[in-house]
Amino acid sequence: MGVFFTSIQSVLVVVLIMILGYVLRKTGWFADTFSKNISKLIKNIALPASIFVAVLNKLTRDQLVGFSSYLIWGIISVVIGYIIAFALVKIMKIRVGRRGVFINAIVNANTIFIGLPLNLALFPNSMTYFLVYYIINTVSTWAFGVFLISNDDPTKKDQPKEHHKINWKQVLPMPLVGFLIALIFLLLNIPVLKVPFISQTLSYVGSLVTPLSLIYIGIVLADAGLKSISFDRDTVVALIGRFILAPVVMIGILVLAMHGGVSLPSMFNQTMIVQSATPMLAVLPILAAEAHGDVKYATNIVTTSTILFIVVIPILMTIVQYI
Repeated sequence: MGVFFTSIQSVLVVVLIMILGYVLRKTGWFADTFSKNISKLIKNIALPASIFVAVLNKLTRDQLVGFSSYLIWGIISVVIGYIIAFALVKIMKIRVGRRGVFINAIVNANTIFIGLPLNLALFPNSMTYFLVYYIINTVSTWAFGVFLISNDDPTKKDQPKEHHKINWKQVLPMPLVGFLIALIFLLLNIPVLKVPFISQTLSYVGSLVTPLSLIYIGIVLADAGLKSISFDRDTVVALIGRFILAPVVMIGILVLAMHGGVSLPSMFNQTMIVQSATPMLAVLPILAAEAHGDVKYATNIVTTSTILFIVVIPILMTIVQYI
């Protein structure tokens, strides 16, 4: 029970800051454009800075080989996740306009605005392992997930299919660019963080990620409106996929790896499992709107999953202690 209550206290830190964002938005402190502004600040400035500092502080050139070897376990879980999601689309007969959103809801997670602050609250020294999941999730979302949503456009049902072109600006967003630049500095052994004013500037800017991300979620929840939440069949199945099937797959893969003689750090296991159960992508309603899909459904599953994760995470944290 001690672990359970410790997890609840860690999650409460996250929840209270989310509530702050929710209340301030509801009371009119934040303008309509504020959430978009802090979203840009987090994704394009603060998060790249945070990742840059974390890589140079937490990784060495000798550890890079081990880091790359961790990627395989996340990749396997994503592939299995897609197989399960596609099967559920067929079995549940998900209608056109929801299919791409439904598959993304099960497979791809909100790593930036919920996964990162949650991980930092639960495992303060886990940034290196978080990057493993972040990289896989980012490529999965923008190289394949977006294609599934755009290909599910009901208005194009009777039109010839267009060739999908990968948007490299999305596949390589600024946080991932920050990671790649940090790798270059690491490989070339450039001691940029030895310069005090550079190190402190990047650290201060990077520390904005967690509080601003949580305030952003509160604003999104306030704008979406809690009264609009509904639990129709497709929503319930998507929630089961995200909060039960995805972490079960990840747990199964890690357990099999350890039984196969692979030595994996416990913090890596915990990070991967927790990240696999984070809520749906916050951008799903935007992507659905661009593809003339079911925006109401996309908004509903994002909102419900963001609220329900408060209950899911303490339970999951109790389970992962035994893995």
